[in-house]
Amino acid sequence: MRIEELFAEAQELSTSKLRDDIVQHLYDRSHKLCGEGITYTKSNRDTRTEKLDEIFTSPILGFPIMLIMLGVLFYLTIAGANVPSSMIAEFFGFLEGYITSFFAFIHAPDWLHGILVLGLYRGTTWVISVMLPPMAIFFPSFALLENYGYLPRVAFNMDRLFKRVGAHGKQSLTMAMGFGCNAAAVISTRIIESPRERMLAILTNNFVPCNGRWGTLIVLASLFMAANFTGGLKSLVTTGVIVGIVLFGIIVTFFVSWALSKTLLKGIPTHYTLELPPYRKPKIFDTVIRSSLTKSWSVLVRAVKVAAPAAILTWVFANLYIGDTSILMYAVEFLDPFGKLLGLDGYIMLAFILGLPANEIVLPILLMGYLSTGSLTEVDNLVDLKQIFLDHGWTWLTTLNVMLFSLLHYPCGTTLLNIYKETKSKKWTFLAFLIPTVIAILVPLIITQTVRYFGLL
Repeated sequence: MRIEELFAEAQELSTSKLRDDIVQHLYDRSHKLCGEGITYTKSNRDTRTEKLDEIFTSPILGFPIMLIMLGVLFYLTIAGANVPSSMIAEFFGFLEGYITSFFAFIHAPDWLHGILVLGLYRGTTWVISVMLPPMAIFFPSFALLENYGYLPRVAFNMDRLFKRVGAHGKQSLTMAMGFGCNAAAVISTRIIESPRERMLAILTNNFVPCNGRWGTLIVLASLFMAANFTGGLKSLVTTGVIVGIVLFGIIVTFFVSWALSKTLLKGIPTHYTLELPPYRKPKIFDTVIRSSLTKSWSVLVRAVKVAAPAAILTWVFANLYIGDTSILMYAVEFLDPFGKLLGLDGYIMLAFILGLPANEIVLPILLMGYLSTGSLTEVDNLVDLKQIFLDHGWTWLTTLNVMLFSLLHYPCGTTLLNIYKETKSKKWTFLAFLIPTVIAILVPLIITQTVRYFGLL
């Protein structure tokens, strides 16, 4: 009984404030000893670091600066990726003409041309043209912030919020990695020592949009949310919408982390003491360019490997008929009532289901269904694309629901595979699929039914 009392007293003494006070005292004491025994030859650099930290880690200025940095990063990605993406798509379209001529020259059957060109080739080239330009901008920019020493400041700022929801401050770093690729972010959770907090990071990482979802989010935000603007202002409004979507995903991350820490993953957050490195001049070639090229290439190869069989499967579903109706249309008709309940439709629901292997192919599959072409389809310009959506009854509510569903829905196949490899558990892998799926259904459902109830549409 005495041991239990001593343990209870020890628990009362081990508070967050006490730990912070001890760490602060150790830091002050070591700083005083260093001041007495060490002479700095470049004190101006040390002073600069401290002055910058007073700004970047400030309780008042820290978070606004983070939002501005995030907005600038997205703006550069959105504004800079449009032209090269169109050029790459046009190049692949040019090559497709020659490939089609070759198939005609060798008298290849239509089904072979359909599978290899209209399915496999178009599906994989869409992924490349949509993913490559944003990655070529996002990864170097992200690596630049990381190499300069700003990301540890982000973790420092976010640590207070993650502690309040029972998670770990390092989760902010893995969450930031998820902006590039959720599959890579799952692996990066290894930096979190606590198994409980690492599992929290794995289960909630999906709520930040990965590179595969940027295409859908950016196109829809540009077509509908920023429809009344032009030029740089349109890119600015689109960036604002995307930042809003990202912030909503972060809020969901906090909420789910808090809920899991109170239920399935109960526990006390471990103490996190982060030593902030000094600001340093980035090594542009060695760190930024080389690492960015490696990340871009690895993510692109993995996406193409997953998208290729999905593109073939989509073509097969669209071209196999039972009576006068394709298998694809039977699936659309089956899913349509449920989709309408969420403010979506059967085509959208099927596109997300078939897009499980790779989020990049959701939009082309949706177009294929709307145009009933039986193959992955691209349109000439955004005006035509918007008209296709309007012809199928899209409104601002449909667009909002598609963007939210794209943000919140289950991880892609590659991410789920990585989750299983990291957790070695079918249970946690299934929960990683189930939790975002339920949330992705509930959020559009609540929004749609609220709008309809109050007659706002």
